[in-house]
Amino acid sequence: MQKQEMNLQEIALAHSLTLEEFENIKEILGREPNYVEIGIFSAMWSEHCSYKSSKKYLSGFPVSAPWVIQGPGENAGVIDIGDGYAAVFKMESHNHPSFIEPYQGAATGVGGILRDVFTMGARPIANMNSIRFASIEGNSETAQKHRFLLRGVVAGIGGYGNCMGVPTIGGETTFEECYAGNNLVNAFTLGLAKADEIFYGKAEGIGNPVMYVGSKTGRDGLGGAVMSSAAFDEDSESKRPTVQVGDPFTEKLLLEACLELFKADLIVGIQDMGAAGLTSSSFEMAGRSGSGMIMHLDKVPAREEGMTPYDFMLSESQERMLICAKKGCEQAIIDIFEKWELDVAVIG
Repeated sequence: MQKQEMNLQEIALAHSLTLEEFENIKEILGREPNYVEIGIFSAMWSEHCSYKSSKKYLSGFPVSAPWVIQGPGENAGVIDIGDGYAAVFKMESHNHPSFIEPYQGAATGVGGILRDVFTMGARPIANMNSIRFASIEGNSETAQKHRFLLRGVVAGIGGYGNCMGVPTIGGETTFEECYAGNNLVNAFTLGLAKADEIFYGKAEGIGNPVMYVGSKTGRDGLGGAVMSSAAFDEDSESKRPTVQVGDPFTEKLLLEACLELFKADLIVGIQDMGAAGLTSSSFEMAGRSGSGMIMHLDKVPAREEGMTPYDFMLSESQERMLICAKKGCEQAIIDIFEKWELDVAVIG
């Protein structure tokens, strides 16, 4: 037992959990966690997913007003702009992924917030960005590195948006030596929706089916949320496999399918699978309504053979959504997504 305890502790440390957090997990579960559970806790308790070190600063911002329809805690913010319409918007950083793999890191950052916006029922209409690099002048190693990063990031932001038909209408760039160790890549998406037709990421109603839609799940992006929260060192290049690979043409189909879905009265809630993939989407949807959720991972559409429960729960494959459907509406939902040539399955 002592040897197993040590092995589990080592696994927890390898997942960027502290020994104190590991003891807290045992207290919560009332037993030792297994390998999948350690992975789940490490993702959900990462800075990227839980904002554990920045919450105290974020809590100082004003978040309520007569025109605020939805503040923090959902996929995107929603502001009433009058005449029955709402602005739906999201901003997110993809700093670490962009430092490792600039094109895909920036592109999947844009793809993620586009999904966050249209999962609320809004059609995305514009992208913007705010990016920071070290000086790109001269022939120093840092200047050469950041010229490479700048080109990749700008191409990734514009490329994903262009394929989706959403223009990048503006942005800002600053060069300071303090960004030599890690660039900053902040992307912003704005969408429009009717103020009384906003959809939320919740799962409730005993017996309601949980449905998976979008691309198949692969092993890309495993550990991405934890990597995005970690410090960088000379081994950062080895973390490339944790950066997701985006497919904006599939996301365009997903956008149109979801907007068609929203016109019918078929769902209780819908959630983008972003950082930590199926883990974050399922836990957040169930958690918002105090519900439980049973999932059958063998029913999740898979891109690769021999995938494990750990792979399914923590993959960050892009262009996927989780739906809590109204009981009896499964076939109507399947018909919509099959029409748009997307994977769809009842998984829980």
